[in-house]
Amino acid sequence: MKLMNQLKFATGAGITKGCIIWLLFFIHLISCGPKMNSVSFSDNVVIAHRGAWKSGGLPENSIAALRKAIALQCTGSEFDVRMTADDSLIVTHDPNYEGMTIEKVAYDELVAFPLSNGEALPTLRSYIMAGMKQNVTTRLICEIKPSATKGRGQAMAVKVLELVEALNATHMMAYISFDYNILKKIEAINSNAHTQYLKGDRSPSELKIDGINGADYPFPIYKKHPDWIEMARENNISLNVWTVNDSSDINWCLEKGFDYITTNEPELVLKQYISKVQKGILIP
Repeated sequence: MKLMNQLKFATGAGITKGCIIWLLFFIHLISCGPKMNSVSFSDNVVIAHRGAWKSGGLPENSIAALRKAIALQCTGSEFDVRMTADDSLIVTHDPNYEGMTIEKVAYDELVAFPLSNGEALPTLRSYIMAGMKQNVTTRLICEIKPSATKGRGQAMAVKVLELVEALNATHMMAYISFDYNILKKIEAINSNAHTQYLKGDRSPSELKIDGINGADYPFPIYKKHPDWIEMARENNISLNVWTVNDSSDINWCLEKGFDYITTNEPELVLKQYISKVQKGILIP
């Protein structure tokens, strides 16, 4: 409809009917050609921490919690990735699952124990596929967990990127980690990947030097280093903060203009964000 209105305007401005026909033919050729994957992520600041699990009593890092975050139209949904002894990439937070050390057992042993809602322990493949289904609003924020074994974290990063590319999901992803070398490995493979560091022991200017795109730090770090907020903006480093659940802390982050707020209370952050937008305090 927007295009047709533009064409009507162009005709009224004196462009000939022949030109319009040629323009429509050109547009048809483009539309018939190969399409690039694209998605317009929501312009709010809300990153659902391990999905939107809390209000509905869902398991953290479950596909159900991811779908809830997508339904809320959060701009992102964070999840954790680990690798089993047989090199299976799975979505779970802790290094142990049902009393088993994940890096020392095969996926078949872990999947025998479902999540509390009956879901199978999700593989990264199944999780990404679910996150791409009917989703045009919510980026998938992949936290690659450090490994106790030297070099294993970087090997995991390589496997994650290979899977993401195989699933044609590159446009949906961002990567975060406490392991700085994991992020540097990702950037070395794909300099266009969006990476954010979690630990909070490096200034935004240091991140800039190493090609890391974002500071995704605990809330107290920004209280301790308030100058890092402006430093990040000066260096074009995105600002994320975790894990912010208290209303007054959420308000502080909104007033400071953080790009993203990672939270276990996505509904609350959305409510406060929308309220400030409606009052003209924030511009989305």
